[in-house]
Amino acid sequence: MSVGFDDSTPFRQHLITQRLRQRRVDLGLTQKQVVDRLARHGLRTTNRTLSSVEHGAGLDVAKVPALAAALECTVTYLVGLTSDPNRWEPDRSADAAAQRAAPVAGEPATRSLILGVDIPDRAGRLSRLGGEPSKP
Repeated sequence: MSVGFDDSTPFRQHLITQRLRQRRVDLGLTQKQVVDRLARHGLRTTNRTLSSVEHGAGLDVAKVPALAAALECTVTYLVGLTSDPNRWEPDRSADAAAQRAAPVAGEPATRSLILGVDIPDRAGRLSRLGGEPSKP
């Protein structure tokens, strides 16, 4: 699947549900195993809820980081900005489209689209929105 930036909500929701299910299957996990992993990450849920999300029910955006951790992938991958489950930076095609959509001219796309205020740079160091390194 080609990864690109599409800001339509139905497209993004469909892509996330596809990625959640496919990643679970790729890891050879049952829904129960994912629910157990989510509990270890502090998110209590049920098989029924996970099944609903995988079939298109609304997903609380606050749960995406725990889902990414449980599925051993990045948030960037789950929201469709990269095709590599281990990559934090958006793919170039997503990066270019996101740059056009960035709310502040010149703001790096990787900082405007990833959930959370800290994101790793190429060397794995965390940076705050705006580019300053975060304090350890």
